[in-house]
Amino acid sequence: MKDNSSATLPSRTVILRPQPSGLWLGLAGVAAFSFTVPLTKVAVAGLSPLFIGSGRAVVAGILAASALALSRQRLPRGTQWLRLAVVAAGVVIGFPLLTSFALTSTPASHGAVVIALLPAATATAAVIRGRERPPLAFWLISGLGAFAVIAFASLQSGGLGVLHWADLLLLGSVAAAAVGYAEGGLLARELGSWQTISWALILALPLMLAAAAVSAIQQPPSATPAQWAAFAYLAVVSMFLGFFAWYRGLAIGPIARVSQIQLIQPVLSICWAALLLGEGLTWSTVLGGLTVILCAGAAVRVRFRPAPDALPSTVLPSTVLQPAKD
Repeated sequence: MKDNSSATLPSRTVILRPQPSGLWLGLAGVAAFSFTVPLTKVAVAGLSPLFIGSGRAVVAGILAASALALSRQRLPRGTQWLRLAVVAAGVVIGFPLLTSFALTSTPASHGAVVIALLPAATATAAVIRGRERPPLAFWLISGLGAFAVIAFASLQSGGLGVLHWADLLLLGSVAAAAVGYAEGGLLARELGSWQTISWALILALPLMLAAAAVSAIQQPPSATPAQWAAFAYLAVVSMFLGFFAWYRGLAIGPIARVSQIQLIQPVLSICWAALLLGEGLTWSTVLGGLTVILCAGAAVRVRFRPAPDALPSTVLPSTVLQPAKD
């Protein structure tokens, strides 16, 4: 029987078992992103938030263009460009700019409180966009995890208090990142993980280059070596390399499950803020951190049953034998 005969039809095999590699890659991405909030706080002490939010995307965009050119990647096709625009709007433009402006007037640990909502937001976006169907147990554990991480982070930062404009910016950044993560995870199954973030950076590069130029003219960049080092990390790791592991982990998925690894990100961010910025760290850190990690571990162990019309969470090429037609 030949490969191209009518008796063989290309198909895809759905992998229903949890894929540890997706969780480990997600953890690697979260570890890289956990420095973003405290290092943004370091950078905004000497650089304007507009320059940080746009400049990091410009540096990452140059790296992305070089990687795509050297590896001779094929151009995305059709609606993939529109989906890349969604990714770019969420994780290249929205999240960096909104968090940079918010952290000019709020502590890094306070920012971690609001951003703790990101795992639940990403899971919700995955349900809406990817048609994933997490069971009720997943939502209960995720809700408990979100409550635990917000309570933990609030204890460290003194509580959310009354919402002000910085909180609204942080909430906007959560919504932007959640949509960008969910769409990027789906696109990574078609384009590849690093290719997805690279094309998104290329798409946003003209706008971010213009914004960086305007910012540099209005307020010429002047920072200490430590502030430039923080900016470099935001550009190279938070904006580019971290997505290699993160989008690959989401692509292996399910997105809703892997996104729960983010529950430990605020715990790590608050620890880094204490070490790098001297922000308060109390005895409750160990207990709160362990509680959050246990919730994340429970959430990622819940079994998923994809809906009949859903995109498979992880697929491998295969062939399925069909009865031959006479």
